[in-house]
Amino acid sequence: MAPQYAPSLWSRLPPLAIILQIIFIVLFAFFVEIEGLPKTDEEELLNSYAVFQDVHVIVFLGFGFLATFLVRYGFSSVGFSMLVAAMAVQWAILLNGFLLTSRSSWTIRIKMKSLVDAELCACSALVAMGAVHGKTNPVQLLLMSLVEVTGFVMNQWLIHSFFKTPSSTMSRAMSLHVFGALFGVMTSWVLYRRENEPKHEKEKFGSKSGLFAMLGTLFLWMFWPSFNFALVANEIIAYGTYLSLAVSVVTAMAVSVLSSPRGKINLVHVQGSILAGAVAIGAAMTTVPWMDMTIGFCASLLSALGFRYLKGHVLFAFECHDTRGVLNVHAIPGILGWFAYVVIWLSKANYTKVAISFAVHNICILLMTVSMSLALGIITGILLKWSFWRPQQDRKCFDDQTFWEFPHLATRK
Repeated sequence: MAPQYAPSLWSRLPPLAIILQIIFIVLFAFFVEIEGLPKTDEEELLNSYAVFQDVHVIVFLGFGFLATFLVRYGFSSVGFSMLVAAMAVQWAILLNGFLLTSRSSWTIRIKMKSLVDAELCACSALVAMGAVHGKTNPVQLLLMSLVEVTGFVMNQWLIHSFFKTPSSTMSRAMSLHVFGALFGVMTSWVLYRRENEPKHEKEKFGSKSGLFAMLGTLFLWMFWPSFNFALVANEIIAYGTYLSLAVSVVTAMAVSVLSSPRGKINLVHVQGSILAGAVAIGAAMTTVPWMDMTIGFCASLLSALGFRYLKGHVLFAFECHDTRGVLNVHAIPGILGWFAYVVIWLSKANYTKVAISFAVHNICILLMTVSMSLALGIITGILLKWSFWRPQQDRKCFDDQTFWEFPHLATRK
């Protein structure tokens, strides 16, 4: 007999989702138009559509399947990731159009690049979602994604306004990962459930769930060069990203074995660590192959060690539970890439005054990103902790049966 799950989301999820969707439809009807391209730009359209397809795969396939490593949380991993991404994309198109696009009227004219930029914002929300994976219901995830996307776009607008930084730069690549990860970690810290110490009984992975998660990792691994290209808008980064990813695979496997008491590979640790190099390169972007490979090596090394040692210490020392280890996959490699970018640029500077100005400029961008993500993460956690959103009981965390129908488990009345 199936256990009695609840509380039901009838009175929460459908009204919130439908009301938000109607509001977005009305806003699109009044403010959004599709910008037509002249025939001479057909080649540009094809190239941008190819990038859009790659980013699309990363957002909806890669991140969704990456989260399926939990044995009893496969439906929710894929389904809720798709729900959050679909809602976040719509909201991001509006915010990007109003705040980050120069226009002469209130009309937002979207093109293929607008969809790519919106999916990059949704990616940041999915990163944040990884920290609270399995411990929140879809209502809380929708609210969290809207706040996160708002904060991420506002952060980009402030960086652009105060520091005159173009939207497609390494600062956006750094802030996407760092903002999303720290936002999610702080939200998870506020929502911490002490009853689940030291580890929830359902927070485990099996052979089938691990295989599906590895499929998501492969999607991310294959398409991440296009993802970084979409972030930075410079084709050179695709070469460095690929080399960094290759080094990350070798390093992650080796470190996982070395750090294991039994000398075996931990699949969950490897899945995140082999992507760390690409995250770091997105924020660094060198033009020297051996530098790209070195950054990938360091990022994967720190990520693998973080999964093995840091995640547990953060849980016990700060009572912060990071389900998917976004701190190790996104935050630490993102900051490492930012640091490498600053150091490499300073080494090439010819004038002390210019070097100091550049360093202060980038330090301020990092501090602004970190401060906004931490503050908004705490505020969001306080909002989501409200019992009005019907959070699941402690023993129902990491379990699909809380939200999904399983006909073979239905009881006859």
